[in-house]
Amino acid sequence: MKKMRVYEIARKLNTKSNVVIKKLNDMGINVKSNFSGVDAETAQKFIDEWNKSKKEVIKEVKAKKKEEKKTKKKEKEVSEEKKPKPLKYKQSKQKIFREDTLPQKFKKRKKYKKTKAETPQEEETKSIEFSKGMTVFEFAGKLGVDFSDILGKLFELGVMARKNDVIDEEAARIIAEEYGFEIEEKQEASKEAEELFDIEDNPEDLLERPPIVTVMGHVDHGKTSILDAIKSTNIAQREAGGITQHIAAYSVKIEGKYITFLDTPGHEAFTEMRARGAQITDIVVLVVAADDGVMPQTIEAINHAKAADVPIVVAINKIDKPNANPEKVKQELSNYGVVPEEWGGNNLFVNVSAKKRIGIDDLLEAILLQAEMMELKANPNKRAKGVVVEAKLDKNRGPVATVVVKEGTLKQGDAFIVGVQYGKVRAMVDDKGKKIKQVGPSFAAEILGLQGVPEPGDTLIVVSDEKKAKEIALKRQEELKQAILNQRSVSLENIFEQIEGGEVKELPVILKTDVFGSIEAIKNALIKLSTDEVTVKVIHAAVGAITKTDINLAKASNAVVIGFNVRPTQEALKLANDLKIDVRTYKVIYDIVDDVKKSLSGLLSPEEKEEILGRVEVRQTFKVPRVGVVAGCYVTYGKIARNAKVRVLRDGVIIHEGNIASLKRFKEDVSEVQQGYECGVGIEAFNDIKEGDVIEVYRIVKVEREL
Repeated sequence: MKKMRVYEIARKLNTKSNVVIKKLNDMGINVKSNFSGVDAETAQKFIDEWNKSKKEVIKEVKAKKKEEKKTKKKEKEVSEEKKPKPLKYKQSKQKIFREDTLPQKFKKRKKYKKTKAETPQEEETKSIEFSKGMTVFEFAGKLGVDFSDILGKLFELGVMARKNDVIDEEAARIIAEEYGFEIEEKQEASKEAEELFDIEDNPEDLLERPPIVTVMGHVDHGKTSILDAIKSTNIAQREAGGITQHIAAYSVKIEGKYITFLDTPGHEAFTEMRARGAQITDIVVLVVAADDGVMPQTIEAINHAKAADVPIVVAINKIDKPNANPEKVKQELSNYGVVPEEWGGNNLFVNVSAKKRIGIDDLLEAILLQAEMMELKANPNKRAKGVVVEAKLDKNRGPVATVVVKEGTLKQGDAFIVGVQYGKVRAMVDDKGKKIKQVGPSFAAEILGLQGVPEPGDTLIVVSDEKKAKEIALKRQEELKQAILNQRSVSLENIFEQIEGGEVKELPVILKTDVFGSIEAIKNALIKLSTDEVTVKVIHAAVGAITKTDINLAKASNAVVIGFNVRPTQEALKLANDLKIDVRTYKVIYDIVDDVKKSLSGLLSPEEKEEILGRVEVRQTFKVPRVGVVAGCYVTYGKIARNAKVRVLRDGVIIHEGNIASLKRFKEDVSEVQQGYECGVGIEAFNDIKEGDVIEVYRIVKVEREL
C-alpha cells in the first residue's frame, strides 16, 4: 500500500513535523520521525480531520467576534440613552452666527467652543494592504506588532506556523480585525496593466493574421538549413534597396500571405518563453532527418509542443540522401502520437531537402494550410500587445528589443510597459532593415526607446502615456524585488530543513574548478552522496572563475555554487549577494564532500562564516629594499582593512592566501582604505604579486546558528 511520509503530511497542513508526530501518536499511530510512513488512507483521514477542526475553530472565532461586536453595540446604545439629553431651545428669528463669523474675542470664550458631542466625527476604518503569498513576518509588520503575537493568534486558530510561512487570507482577516484593521487585497501591478488592456473584442473587429512558427528538432537534423532555405527563397520578394539584417523573428511571403518565423535556439527558448507565461507560437515545425529518424531531442520537442497544445507540422529533411527512409520516420513518429494525415492522423508531413532546396514551397504551403484550419485572428485596431523574443544593450542605440505583436498595432510614439521596464517607441526597424512607423498582429520589429533591457518572454503592453507606464514599471520593480527577497534559495545551511519539509528532492550544484582534472573527481564524489530522500546533481561543471552566468544559472535552477581553487568575479560576487545565492569556495576536495554530506544530514555548522570586505586591483608593483614587493593598488569594491585576511587571485584562480603586512596612503600607515581610492599594499611572506592581480579582502565572522 502506498504510504505518505510525515513531512509530506506536515507540508500539506502548513505545520511542523513534530506537531504531526505528536498528534498521530495521540491517535495511536506509531511514528518516530519525519520520514516515517503512514498509509495513504489513514494520512488522508488525518488531513481531513485536521482541516475540519481548523474550519470549526475559525467558525467559532468568527461567531465569537460577531457576538462581541453585538454586545459592544448594545452597551454603547445603553450608555447613550443614560446620557443627559441636551436642552432644546426654540429657534429664534434672529440671525444665527457661525463660529467662523464671530469676532475674535468671542472665539476664545469657552461658551462658544464646540464640544465633541456637538461635532461628531466618523470613525475612520483603518485598512492594510494584503497580497497573496504574504508571510507571517510581513503581515506582522503591516499591523505594527511583533510576529510572535501573530504566531500566538494563529495557534489559537489551530494553525501552526513559522515566521516565514505564508499566512492564510481568512486567518489574516480575523487577526487584522482583532487589531482594528480591515484587509484590502493588493492589486499587483502586472494585473493592473493586464486590466488596462483586457477589453473584449467584437467578432466583427477580428481580422485574419499570419501564423507565428517555431522550428524545432534534434541537433544536426537541418533546422538551421531549413530556416536559411526559407530566407533565401524570399530574398527576391524583398523590397529593392532593403538591407537584410538578423533579428530574432522575420516574416516571409508566399502566394500573397505571410508567415512569421521565430529564429530562436529551438526548444530551449520555446520552453523558456512558455515558463514566463508567453504563449507566442501558433505552429511548431518539427524537423526530422530522413536518414537518422527519431532522436532524444526530437522526442523532447514533441513533448514541449504537446504540453503547449501547439499543432505540429513535420518536415522530413535530407530526403536526397541515399539511405533516406521517410516511411520509417513516419512510423517512428506515430509511436509518439505524431501521425500523418494520410494514416488518419492530424499532422501534415512534408518531404524536403534544405541542401537542394527541394520541397521548401510545399512546407510553406503546409504551414499556411495548418493556419487556415486554425482560423487565426486578431484585432489590429486597438492598443498593441506583444512579446519580446530577443533583447540586448546596443552600445550605439541603447536597449533594443525584438517584439512580435500579438494584438493591436504598435506605432511610433506609443508609450508601453514591458516586464519591469517601460519606454516610448522612438523608432522601429523591420527584419529587412527598413525603418517603419507601425507593426500589426503577428509581425516583428526591433524597437528603440526602452529605459532598460527587458527579458525574452516579457509581455509588452501599450498604455495611455509614459507617466502611467513609468508608474506601473516602478510598481513591478518593487514587486520583483520583494519576490526575490521572499524567495527561499537553497543553501548548504538550509538544505536539510527543506528536505525535511519535502520542499526539495534534489540538490543542484554548479561546480567551477581551476583544472579539468578536478572536475570528474569532485563530480563523482558528490553524486555518491545522493540518498533515497535527495539526489545530488551537478548541473554544470567547468574550469575558470565563477561568473555572472553561473550565478544566473544558479538562480534559475535553485542551485548551490561550489568553487575549487577559484573565486567569483566582482560582478558575480555582487550578483550573488543581490540574489542570495550560496557560493562556497574550497581548497581541499575532502572539505567539499564533508560539507555537502553534513548539510544533507542537517549537521553543517553555520557558526563561522566568511564575509567579503572588498576587492583591490593591482595597478603597479615596486621592489622596496628590506621589505620586498609592494603593490600599488586601487580599491574597486568595498574596502581594504589592515587587520583583514587576503587572497590573491590571478584570472580568478587563488594563488596565495595570507595576511596584510602593510597598508599605506601617501607613505602614511592607515587602518583602512575605501572604494575609489589608491593605496600601497604589502602581503606577508608573498612577493610574487603582479600587475593585473586582484586582492580579495575578507574576514571570518561568528554568526548565530539559525533555529
